[in-house]
Amino acid sequence: MVRVKICGITNLEDAQTALDAGADAIGFVFAPSARRVTPREAGRIARAVGPWISTVGVFVDEKIETLRKIAEACRLSAVQLHGNENKDYLKAPASFKIIKAFRVADRRDFKGVANFPADAFLFDTKIKDRRGGTGVRFDWKLLKGKKWARPAVISGGLTPENVGTVVRLLAPYGVDVSSGVEGSPGKKDGRLVRAFIKNAKNA
Repeated sequence: MVRVKICGITNLEDAQTALDAGADAIGFVFAPSARRVTPREAGRIARAVGPWISTVGVFVDEKIETLRKIAEACRLSAVQLHGNENKDYLKAPASFKIIKAFRVADRRDFKGVANFPADAFLFDTKIKDRRGGTGVRFDWKLLKGKKWARPAVISGGLTPENVGTVVRLLAPYGVDVSSGVEGSPGKKDGRLVRAFIKNAKNA
């Protein structure tokens, strides 16, 4: 069954809604964004929801020392890299998994994906000067038939209405949503969260 991550969590209420609805993971954005959260608040939320859900920190070209400090303080299960991080970025062993995001516009954007030393690959929509939370989907057919040595997660423009389609088309390891289940930037709509998870899991 596909895994679901609800990203852009900024408060405990939304985290609890995601947990109760059956989400497998929640995401905290530590990069400049309307959904940005402080490490202190993310840590508080992570401790409150306990070990029953994975926690993922989203970073964009953060200093490695800062990233590791935040990951350890917040007890993150994984870090999601949305910048221009290279293969040498995370050399030393860590207690967290690494999800590398790749922005997709056409097939050329898959160059180098297979060789990146990550635990999972996330494919998001490429829009100039924007990384994640775009609300815009890419052409999913570009990934049709692609086989990766790591689990693949689909993001970008997902909604309760279209998530079932992409799950049936690509059978990804996971799907990742932020703006598609919001009432306003940084505030989730419980009805949309529940519908998204239900439609993804039942596809």
